[in-house]
Amino acid sequence: MSKESKKKYLPAILLGIVCIVVLAIYIFISNGRNDKKVIGEPIQKSSFLLNTIVTITLYDSQDESIIDGAMELIGEYEKVYSRTLNTSEVYKLNHGTLEKAEGESYSYKISDKLADILEKGLYYSNLSDGGFDITIEPVTSQWDFISENAVIPKKNKLEAALPFINYKNMILGDNTVTFRKEGMGIDLGAIAKGYIADRVKDYLLDQGVKSAMINLGGNVLAVGKKPDGEAFKVGIQKPFAGRNELVAAMEIEDKSVVSSGIYERYIMKDDNFYHHIIDPSTGYPYKSDLVAVTIVSNESVDGDGLSTTCFALGLEKGMELIEGLEDTYAVFITDDYELHYTEGFFDNIKVTEVKE
Repeated sequence: MSKESKKKYLPAILLGIVCIVVLAIYIFISNGRNDKKVIGEPIQKSSFLLNTIVTITLYDSQDESIIDGAMELIGEYEKVYSRTLNTSEVYKLNHGTLEKAEGESYSYKISDKLADILEKGLYYSNLSDGGFDITIEPVTSQWDFISENAVIPKKNKLEAALPFINYKNMILGDNTVTFRKEGMGIDLGAIAKGYIADRVKDYLLDQGVKSAMINLGGNVLAVGKKPDGEAFKVGIQKPFAGRNELVAAMEIEDKSVVSSGIYERYIMKDDNFYHHIIDPSTGYPYKSDLVAVTIVSNESVDGDGLSTTCFALGLEKGMELIEGLEDTYAVFITDDYELHYTEGFFDNIKVTEVKE
């Protein structure tokens, strides 16, 4: 990247870092105070990975090498899943430079790490009937929600990319992936952080950790509960407000909390608002009365996949979907700032709304 490009991207990146650090501080303070029984001070480290700030907090261990190992693990996955890192496996797949597999022209050999997450991506593509589409890369690669001087993609270029988006044209085999059309590509941005958070949890459990918080840029995953037996506290951000402004706070144990909102990354251009949740059928942001969706689930990858899927389905169908899933709950925030909870939410999750 040139010096000029770095200068262009730096203000947006620094703003994102400040917002995420504020959220990490809120979680850390909320979870570290008012303990009835002190079992050592929690240890915490943060790092810039996955184009965001990731934070790992251990509550029942003072072994910093465990956190270092978790950070290394995240970095290893980034080297596989990144769409923009030109040495990553996904980048090479999208540009046709991976080792070819026998069979069709656009068939490539892939690693276990990539095959596993692609299977998850295809699951949610099917579940949403394409509202979440793992092959959306030909369109998302044209959008830039980070640059200070972002440019809206040309309509004709977006329309030209639409025929290459269809998860049904991606065939996943035994460590192979085949595209039925030249020019197809995958984008794991809507699912990778959740998947990686789950792998970090697996790693921490293997290291004997039973109480921890994993925060990958707002994707929060609790390992167990606090050492004194109390639940962790996680806030739901108020849309279009600072990270420390909340509409509700939840108490969770051994659960994932993933929030997606149109306020997270967006562009204002000529009085038009463009958010980052793209409709695969149009190439443009989804038009919806939803401004945010928060998913509470056992696995973070499910929260990632479901939050995007719910934006695709809208309030009514999204709530119906979540209510048909076991151990999964959601809060939908509509453009009138009303909170809509799925059935069974209050029976399983303690939540306190923040009144103005």
